[in-house]
Amino acid sequence: MADQPGYYIVVTSPENWAKTAARDWTLLGLKSTKRGLAGKFKPGDRVVAYYTGLKRFGAVLKVTSDCFEDHERIWLSPDKPREDYPYRVRTEPEIVLPPGELLDAKELALRMSWTQKWPAEHWTLAFQGNIHAIPAADFELIRGEMTQAVSAG
Repeated sequence: MADQPGYYIVVTSPENWAKTAARDWTLLGLKSTKRGLAGKFKPGDRVVAYYTGLKRFGAVLKVTSDCFEDHERIWLSPDKPREDYPYRVRTEPEIVLPPGELLDAKELALRMSWTQKWPAEHWTLAFQGNIHAIPAADFELIRGEMTQAVSAG
């Protein structure tokens, strides 16, 4: 039996997502502090892009490679100038919403099972940190809403 895919939310700034978009969503950088989680990424896994500050979801990516290390400076962390997001995976876009049509994460977060460990008024705590493994049902909820947004657009 083949391994089941993993489902993740990757949290980074709108500026860093723009750099990922400029590469046609084919490369994803993960923080140096997340080696353990980054190392679990494998082909077939799915990633949801969460935009910090905006509190929005913007893309679903399919992982197409194992994790590897590279220190080419692409993504930046304003509060950690030495951070170079060295753990990387190759990806392909499944759904990408235009910048002005990103999904409001609050409404979805309140419906996700993974976020229920935080009080509803503090839902943003669920999106602190760079990588979060989420249940398949939560991924499907977000993916379904993105699919509807694309169809409506």
